[in-house]
Parts: sequence; C-alpha cells; structure tokens
Amino acid sequence: MADLTLYDPFEKMQFSDEHCFLCGTTITKDQRTPVFGEWLQEKYKLAQKELLLLDKSVTTFGNLTIPCCDHCHLHHVLPLEQEIAQAAEQGFEGLQAVPEQRLFQWIGKMYYGTLVTELIKEVDPLIRSEYPVSEDPKMQGKFRYFFMVLQSLRVPMEFSDFLPCSLFLLKIDPKEDELPFEYQDELTTMAFSIKLGSVAVVCTLLDNGYIGRALGKLYRLTEGKALHPIQLAEFKARAFYAAYIFNVIPEYFIRPTKAEDSCLVIDTIVDDVTNEIFNPWEMTAYAHMLEEMLKPWSIREEEILKNPREPLTFLLDEQRSFKVIQEYSK
Repeated sequence: MADLTLYDPFEKMQFSDEHCFLCGTTITKDQRTPVFGEWLQEKYKLAQKELLLLDKSVTTFGNLTIPCCDHCHLHHVLPLEQEIAQAAEQGFEGLQAVPEQRLFQWIGKMYYGTLVTELIKEVDPLIRSEYPVSEDPKMQGKFRYFFMVLQSLRVPMEFSDFLPCSLFLLKIDPKEDELPFEYQDELTTMAFSIKLGSVAVVCTLLDNGYIGRALGKLYRLTEGKALHPIQLAEFKARAFYAAYIFNVIPEYFIRPTKAEDSCLVIDTIVDDVTNEIFNPWEMTAYAHMLEEMLKPWSIREEEILKNPREPLTFLLDEQRSFKVIQEYSK
C-alpha cells in the first residue's frame, strides 16, 4: 500500500541540514543531493559557475546541495533527473514529450532547493536580509502550498483538472545564440527560466495555469518558430512580469482518502471574488523588467518606452503577427 502521508516542514519551520528536504527523515550532514542535477553540471560545465544568494553570499552550482535521505535521492530525485537528462538529449521534441507534471517537479525541485538553502542560511546569514522569508507569513503560506504539491515527486498525487504552474517551451535559433546555458529565478514571484542549448523552459509556479492562459495567444505565435535570443528575453520579461502582478494564492485541498487509495487527489480553489487575478499591467514597471532582460543588448528603458502606448517589442510586427528576426544589431 502506498504511503500517502505528506511532510510539512513549515509547521515547525524545520529547515536544517539534519532533515531530508523531501520527507523530513533525520539524516546526517553528508546526506545531500545536488539542486542542479549532476548531468546538467557536466553537460554545461556549471560546477564552478557562481551563484549569488539572498544574504549576499556566493556559492557555485556544484556546491549548491540540499539535505536528502538516501531513499528519496535514489528513488525520487535521481529517476527524475535521469528522465529529464534523456529527454534533453533529444532537444525540443524530447522535452515536449515529457509529462508536464514531471517538468513541474523538476523545475520545482530546483526552485525549492534554492529556497531551502535560503531558509537554512537565514538561521545564520552572512548578511541579514532586509525581508527574511522566514518572517513573512504570506510568503510562508505560499511556499507551504507549493511544497504540498511538489511532494507529488515523492507521494503519488493527481491534480484535479489543473497543473500548479504555467509551462512554456520555446525553441531558440542556434545560429543566433552564443549561450549554451542560462538560468534565472525570482524567489518571491516564483518565476523561473532555464535554457538548455536550443530550447528554453519558462515556468511560473503556483499559478494554476492562469499566466499560461493570459500569454496563450503570444505563446501560440511562437509555435514552430526558432526565436532569436532577444525574443526569448522579451518572452521571459512578459512571463516574469505577469508573475509579479499575479495577485492570488491558490489553495489546495486533499480529497478524503480511503484505505484502498493508491494516490492523493488534489483540488484547488482560487479566490477570484474578493481579489482580482492580476493587478493592473503598468507599462513603466514592465519596461523596467524588460530592460533587465535586455541587458546583454544594452537597451534602456527610455528606448523601450519611446512610444508609451506601444512599448518596444521584438516578438510582434505591426500586424501583431510573429516578427521574424534573423539578426539583431544595435
């Protein structure tokens, strides 16, 4: 019979190197698993690449590991990484064939692994964060719900007519691309992107697909197209900004279980009566986000907002169709 018991580290803020991040089992300090899979580090030579954490300390992709018991490492984390590694070898089509719930788990594990590192470090930070995650009740509630659905990696779980995220897979034109790997995440808005060669995965976690529907028309325009990297940057800006103005926190509920059940069924509620799903889209704020994404091309906010009603876009032409860019020069 399947063990359908969920672990809740947020109840006692049980974040330490002595507890498995996924099941809570007491472990030794040398029982750990990489946040970024070893195959990913090897393929893109990431082991020594630096990462800046919220407390201003610097680590590397290779050193970023989280506490994990041997059982969870061998039976849950490694099989997931192996599945994604095999799919990634097949490029866009391979990743497209991966069940969305598995992509959610893979992205969620990397995101949550970074979050757990921050929570453990907040106990003894190098520099105290101005807004500690562990002291924000709203963020705690959000992360608690997120970890509940992420446990689908360990506990058999079905989501009732929804997925707890929006996923976008984008092809990148290899002739115009010089970066084999790129990674970005935003802790509080739960926006995430990772580029593996000529394919990028952009994900907004814990939105139940609302951002996917909001950007659906634009996303459909990219289908079958190989994007210039500057177009990927704009798509990421739109998705990350949509996550920034996303204004609700979905709630998740476990259906009552029976002795013979082999998985949990999760239902969800979004309060769209007392809250708007999205805050208003503000062009200046969006332009600031786009400027950040366009830093490699040195495009500033003034240029983006030269026409405030029609901000600079590399994805759409004047007819609002997909804009073909074969080469971009400033």
